Amino acid sequence: MSRTALLGTGGMKMPMNGLILTLFAAVLGLGSAAIAAPGGKLDTLPQGQYRCALPGDAAGAAWIPLEDRNFTIGNGSTYRTHQGSGTYLLTGTRVTFTRGPLKGLKFERTGSDSLRWIDDKGEPGRVRCVRSGFAR
Repeated sequence: MSRTALLGTGGMKMPMNGLILTLFAAVLGLGSAAIAAPGGKLDTLPQGQYRCALPGDAAGAAWIPLEDRNFTIGNGSTYRTHQGSGTYLLTGTRVTFTRGPLKGLKFERTGSDSLRWIDDKGEPGRVRCVRSGFAR
């Protein structure tokens, strides 16, 4: 059997290897478009300990720590808390905890090391989480 294939009606011949490479390139192009995430580029947060707090007021402490919201980002899209570990998804600037003790919590990335809580209505909340150290 011939190692060429006829393409189109003009009778142009292309070696079978060329056809395979062309199809492979087309599939790669489609593959990269298929993995693009709605809402932005997939990414991961910087590894380290994130400390969460509510803003205080002028009459008292500047921040009110929320120990039950603290977490540590590890390799890939993983995190851990005192209650266990889980995974998160970062698309664009939106962080969504998808498994584990913080499942369902959403944050907006407001800087390279800071997050702002997003409530159930999609509105920014008062809770802030800031990376305060390296992962242990």
